[in-house]
Amino acid sequence: MLRAADKIPNPLIDYARFRQITREVAPIREQHRLTEEQFAAMSAERGTVVLDARSADKYVLRHICGAVSLPFADFTAESLAKVIPSKSTRVLIYCNNNFQGAPIAFASKSPAASLNISTYISLATYGYTNIYELGPLLDVTTTKLTFEGTEVKPEK
Repeated sequence: MLRAADKIPNPLIDYARFRQITREVAPIREQHRLTEEQFAAMSAERGTVVLDARSADKYVLRHICGAVSLPFADFTAESLAKVIPSKSTRVLIYCNNNFQGAPIAFASKSPAASLNISTYISLATYGYTNIYELGPLLDVTTTKLTFEGTEVKPEK
């Protein structure tokens, strides 16, 4: 077992920088959390990207209409650039912990492991500067946001 003083070098892992970015974006993130109404209004504005970072199979089941899928595990500079036109593009994010009433598509995570937190920090790490996140917990049957996907029943 290595002692704390022993280091295993890896230039592709920078926990200290992760912690620094987390501290830097915390106050900005708090100001960029949106109500349901704000999220709906901003998502309808031209040039806004609604990003769904859940797994592809969850996205297929149910996602906010117009959202683009890029699973968090697939985030790279190149993959993000394909779905977000510029670093200043307004990006709206949401995650499993924003919705209840669809336990398969939106399986709840531990609050500290909420995908919104990881996604926000990761986007900031890649240099995106205009990130907003859906704040409240909403019921899929009563929200004003609309969904599409294989588990969504078509309206008659």
